[in-house]
Amino acid sequence: MDSIFPTRSITGADILCFSHLRWDFVYQRPQHLMSRFGRSGRVFFIEEPIMHDGEPGWVFSTVEENVIRCVPKLPESTLEQHRDGAMQFLVNSLADKYECHECVEWFYTPMMLEWAVGLAPVATVYDCMDELSKFRFAPGGIVDLERQLFQKADLVFTGGHSLYKAKREQHSAVHEFPSSIDAAHFRRALFEHEELPEQSGMERPRIGYAGVIDERIDLDLVAAAAELRPDWNFIMLGPVVKIDPETLPRRSNIHYLGMKDYKDLPRYFAGWDVGMMPFALNESTEFISPTKTPEYLAAGLPVVSTPITDVVRPYGELGLVEIAADAREFAERATRALESDKVERLRKADIFLADRSWDGTYRAMNKLINSLGKKAKFHDRTSSSGTRPGISIAA
Repeated sequence: MDSIFPTRSITGADILCFSHLRWDFVYQRPQHLMSRFGRSGRVFFIEEPIMHDGEPGWVFSTVEENVIRCVPKLPESTLEQHRDGAMQFLVNSLADKYECHECVEWFYTPMMLEWAVGLAPVATVYDCMDELSKFRFAPGGIVDLERQLFQKADLVFTGGHSLYKAKREQHSAVHEFPSSIDAAHFRRALFEHEELPEQSGMERPRIGYAGVIDERIDLDLVAAAAELRPDWNFIMLGPVVKIDPETLPRRSNIHYLGMKDYKDLPRYFAGWDVGMMPFALNESTEFISPTKTPEYLAAGLPVVSTPITDVVRPYGELGLVEIAADAREFAERATRALESDKVERLRKADIFLADRSWDGTYRAMNKLINSLGKKAKFHDRTSSSGTRPGISIAA
């Protein structure tokens, strides 16, 4: 057995997680959940292939305890129509070598469904965190493949209420799990007093955004707000994806600082006065449930957002987030946010976030997976006969 791979757990099923998002991209839902499932069982985090001048194979690395990042390599000569077959062979070879055929299949995209043919899953989970068919450059066939994944899945989780409403009639076991929070991590922002060099020269107030910069961001709104408030500094953290960086609005008070490590985000947030979510209102944002909402709140920031459905309800309705429809309103709401009472804001945020932790989401998901145990007819490896109870990944 290769030293990079932990031995099989006797208390938890292996997870083969099929993700269109790479582990080293923006740290979000897949990383939060898989790192927790990895605490008591092996997780094989399988990404999209990279093409190279060589034979099919894998690049493995340990990214968290018991979590192995698995990056497939395919020859440059592999035709597009043959890639699923090549990936199916690689996945089954991995499952053979590391004895993980009887696993929990966990999908973040239907596009990898065919890769898992040949496995003998004890459970199949579809964690539908976005409506991927609505995104720019969505792959052809994704709607049909999602329909097949719904037929195969034992459980479907959704990343927000809007997505839950859109999917609940398509499967008998759809469960809503909105964006969660590692509150202690972001609460560090309240105790950070040393300015980061990148932000130290910027006058206040500072209005910040952290996340992917793509077709979901209303860049015209950001530009207009920056013109309306030339004395404010607008800070944009995150990678630019699927749009030409040359089209980004350039103003002396708009600052693009690039992608930052998740562990460093509280230090950046500590130097901001308002957290913003300037999302465009288009089909790619119709079902989003931004993880930044609870993260900004936990960091003690007042928040201003465009009227995204899963932000308006519940955050806007509870007075936790200011909602603005256009640039002028955005500037006005941000002004009001700057004047809000910090102590009262933190008190309300703490109450709301108390039961929305990633640990709680993990435990609730795990409980649902464990409830499939009898159906899956597991072998108990902890008793004298060598079996294990259910497919528990944690008690």
